[in-house]
Amino acid sequence: MVGVRGSLRTAMMAAALSAVTALPATAAAEPLLPSSPIGALTYTVRVNKPEGGPGYIYYTTGLSAAAVVPGLSRILSDVPVARPANVVLDKSGRELWRYDPPAGQDVSNFRAQTYQGERVLTWWQGTSQSGHGAGVDYIADEHGHVIRTLTPGDGLDADVHEFRLTPDGRALITSYRRQTADLTAIGGPANGTMLDAIASVVDVATGRVLFRWSAAEHVPLADTTEPDTLSGGGDYDPYHMNSISLDPRGNLLISLRNTSAVYDVDIRSGAIDWQLGGKHSTLDLGPGIEFAYQHDAEFADADTVRLFDNNSSGSHTLGHSSVEWIRVDPREHRATLVRNQPHPDGLVAFAMGDAQGLDNGDTFVGWGMAPHISEFSPAGDLVYDAALPMGTYRAYLEDWVPTSD
Repeated sequence: MVGVRGSLRTAMMAAALSAVTALPATAAAEPLLPSSPIGALTYTVRVNKPEGGPGYIYYTTGLSAAAVVPGLSRILSDVPVARPANVVLDKSGRELWRYDPPAGQDVSNFRAQTYQGERVLTWWQGTSQSGHGAGVDYIADEHGHVIRTLTPGDGLDADVHEFRLTPDGRALITSYRRQTADLTAIGGPANGTMLDAIASVVDVATGRVLFRWSAAEHVPLADTTEPDTLSGGGDYDPYHMNSISLDPRGNLLISLRNTSAVYDVDIRSGAIDWQLGGKHSTLDLGPGIEFAYQHDAEFADADTVRLFDNNSSGSHTLGHSSVEWIRVDPREHRATLVRNQPHPDGLVAFAMGDAQGLDNGDTFVGWGMAPHISEFSPAGDLVYDAALPMGTYRAYLEDWVPTSD
C-alpha cells in the first residue's frame, strides 16, 4: 500500500510541476508564492471541533475547468483523484453520494439549491477552455435525476463559474464570447482576439433570456490588471467574470477577476451603479481593504459584501488569500473593512475559491487551488479543516444529502 501511495504522490507532484512551469514565474522580489495545487493523498480531516456547524460537504473532485493552468487536466487524466466528480461527504470525510460524468466531460460548481420550493442539486458540465468552460448547467432532483438543463441561449455556452438560482425562478449564468477587438489600449494588436464576459439572467421554466450584460460594453479595456494573452493560447482575457449574485435591491453584483473589482449593475439598464476596488473604484476604500483577483462576491447582509480574496493570479502574488467582509455605502461613496479571515497556514490560492455563511454564524470556505476546505467561527477560530488531493472550485455545507430512489 505504501508503494502504491508513493507512486500516486509522485505522479501527482510530477504532473503539477509540469503544469506549474506553464505559469509565468513570480518575481523574485515578491515575498510569497502560491500554495501548491497538490495536497493530501485523500480527503484528510485535520480539524473537526464539535462547535462547528452540522451538515454535509458538497464539492467537486479533480481539476475544475475554472483552474487557470493550461494542460493540467490532460496531464492528470490518468490519476484517479484528479478525475472530476460531484461528491457529498459527511464531516468525517466519508463519501455518501457521488456523480461521475461521462468520459471527456468535466463537472464543477456542484451545490444544493432550491427550485420551485423543492431541494435540488445543481452543477455545470462540459469541457475546459483555458480557465473557463463551455457546457451546460444541470438541475437534478434530490435523488440525482436530471430535471432541467440550461444554457444562456443565442449560441452561448454555459460557463463553469456561475449558475445561481433565485427564489423567483430565474438563473444567473456566466458565459464567455470570443470576439475581435482593438486591443492597443492594453498593448495588444489593433485586430486582436479577446474573450468578452457575459452575465445572463434566464427564466428557468422557459429558458427565455430576461437580461444580458456584457463586460466589454461597460468596462474599459484599460481597467484590466491582466493585459497579457492567456497561457497556452492567443486570446486576451481582460475581464474574467467569475460570480453573479443579487444585491438587496434585486440588481446584479458581478465579480471580474481580471480587473480586481466588483460591480453593482442595474438589472434594467445595465448601468454600473457603483464599483468596489479595481483601478477606478467609485467607493473610497477604507483602511485594510486590499483585494485582488477575487472570487464569489455576494452580499452577506443588506450592507456588507463578502468575497474570497485570492490576492494572487499565479504570476503576481500580493499577499495571503482570505475572506473579506466589506461594508458598502454607495450614497456616501465609502467602503469599510468589517473583517478579514485568512487561513492559519497562510494559504495563497491563485485561482478559484468561495465563502458561505452558515446559519450558526460560521463561515464555510473553499480555498480554490490551495486544496483545503475550512470552517471558521464568528470570532475567527478554525473549527473545521480538511486537506484535499487537489483544489476545488467551490465548497458548501448543506443540511441534507441526496438519496437513492
